[in-house]
Order: sequence, then structure tokens, then C-alpha cells
Amino acid sequence: MATPVLVFDIETVPDVAGLRKLWELSDEVTDDAVVELVSQRRRQATGSDFFPTHLQRIVAISCVLRAGGETLRAWSVGGAEDGERELVKRFFEGVDKYVPTLVSWNGSSFDLPVLHYRALIHGVQAGSYWDLGEDNKEFKWNNYISRWHLRHTDLMDVLAGYQNRAWAPLNEIAVLCGLPGKLGMDGSQVWPAYKRGEIEAIRNYCETDVANTYLLYLRFQHMRGALSPESYEREVALFRTFLADQTAPHWKEFSDAWK
Repeated sequence: MATPVLVFDIETVPDVAGLRKLWELSDEVTDDAVVELVSQRRRQATGSDFFPTHLQRIVAISCVLRAGGETLRAWSVGGAEDGERELVKRFFEGVDKYVPTLVSWNGSSFDLPVLHYRALIHGVQAGSYWDLGEDNKEFKWNNYISRWHLRHTDLMDVLAGYQNRAWAPLNEIAVLCGLPGKLGMDGSQVWPAYKRGEIEAIRNYCETDVANTYLLYLRFQHMRGALSPESYEREVALFRTFLADQTAPHWKEFSDAWK
């Protein structure tokens, strides 16, 4: 692949500190009570207790990087002990360094808006990401911000023909394509796992999610003719080689589930 590809996924929890500010709740109210109170009021107002993007706090960012030669990495940004600002900062530093094609599943509607708001809150710079052609003229015609540019390829959005009613869940499409799908947990279990201090489990889950997305991206590139059948098989084999070299249990589980 001539242009580096960076597939990414984030995991989030309710921004309890932000909720306290907005709802003027004291520290005497427990975190659980804060989340439950706001959830109830959102259900009453909207019919859903899912928090909007500006009230999500990032606890994990996982990536697959496919660069020149045989370079392929899959990892979670930063360490389990790092705060949100450091995770967001490192992610955008990676975008500045590689200027990659960003790939996501539902990134346009969720992951990137969350990253935008958290970068704004924490004062994180992201020059290359926000370039619309002022510095790099190529970005005028293909940038990360436009919904219809492929410098950020939101697979869910593209495959749905940019029709929201045709959006499909990552897990279901992955399984239909013979991939493992979600392993370990799903998004609804991240907040309870975070409260139990299981940040490594969240990061592992995020990594397998991003692996599913990367493998779907390879299939998409083959479908649109950007990868020949032979090139596609080589890319798949390279990822299988990566998996074979991993010792972490979540990668072994992923490999075993990928027939």
C-alpha cells in the first residue's frame, strides 16, 4: 500500500466530570448516581439513554497501521495508566507523522466527533488532520473532514451509500464475512468494566474490534479493485503472520475464531 493506512477505534465512558459541571452536581453524588440521573433524564427527553458525543470520555484508542514494505502493527495507543489527553494527543501525533488514510467503522458519526470534542477540551493540536488545503493543496480535494473524501474512509457510511437507514453493525458484517466479530465484550459493557478497573480488557476488546475493521477494509479494497486478488491474499496472509507472532490471549482467541 503506497499510502499508509491507519485503522482506528475508540472506547468511551460517560464524562462524569463534565456531567457534574453541566448539571451542577456536587462531589457527594456518586459517579453511578450521576450517570443514572442523566440517563433517566435523557430517556425521558429523547427515548434513549445513549450519551451524545460531547459527553463521552475516551478510555482506549486502538489502531492497525499498514505502512510500506511489510510494516503492520496493531496496538492500543499509550499505556493503560495514561489519561485521556495523552491518548488523544498521541493519536493526532500519529496522523501528523504518517498522514495516513484513516479507516473506521462509524467514525464519522461517533469516533471522530468524540475525538474532536476531547481535543478541543484538552487543547490538543492536530494540524494535518484539520488541513483543508491551506498547507497541503492536495487536502483541498481530499481531506479528513469531508464526508465524501476517502482520506478518512468510514466503511459503515461508505458501504451504506451514505444512507443512514442502511447503516449496519460492525459485528454482524464481520461475522457475515467470515471474521470473528466482537470478542470479550461489547460497547454496552465498557462502562461496567471501566468501573471495575478492567482497562486492559477494554483495550484488548478495542484491538480486536479494529482488527475486524482492518480485515473488512481489505475486502472493501479488493471489491473496489484497489487490490488485485493476489494482493488481497498477500495482505490477509501478512495479518495472519502478525497474529501468529502474538502471545496475548485476545489475539490467540481472535486467530482461533478466524477460520
